[in-house]
Amino acid sequence: MPAKRLKQYLDTYNIKYVSISHSLAFPALEIAKSAHIPSKEMAKTLIVKIDGQPAMVVLPAAYKMDLKILSEVFDTSVTLADEPEFSRLFPDCEVGAMPPFGNLYDLDVYVAESVTERETIAFNAGSHSEIIKMAYKDFEKLVQPKLILLA
Repeated sequence: MPAKRLKQYLDTYNIKYVSISHSLAFPALEIAKSAHIPSKEMAKTLIVKIDGQPAMVVLPAAYKMDLKILSEVFDTSVTLADEPEFSRLFPDCEVGAMPPFGNLYDLDVYVAESVTERETIAFNAGSHSEIIKMAYKDFEKLVQPKLILLA
């Protein structure tokens, strides 16, 4: 069960969350629809390399990822990590379904400002058929992501 590590971590800190199972889905907007949650609550986690170092970027589900904009935000080269790197970095997750808890994987986490403006955040829980929904303030307290401003 991919979400086991994440749930144990949340339980250790007595964080309230909801685990929602849904039919197999991949793009974040499709996942929100399948899980019957508002798309504005759904976040997607991208694994990028900033100057060659892996990091997580947490974006609103509807955001169209633009590496040029991310490179401008970080003022350096930003590329997407590839599948072999995913498998190595997230051995307990399905490829592309990692939760935005970089602290569990020794990765820096960057979050788009628009994600911080919501009361709740929902995200993949390590599989393409389960999400976790929790208070954004609890996510922020545990992960301590760095804020990025996207145009």
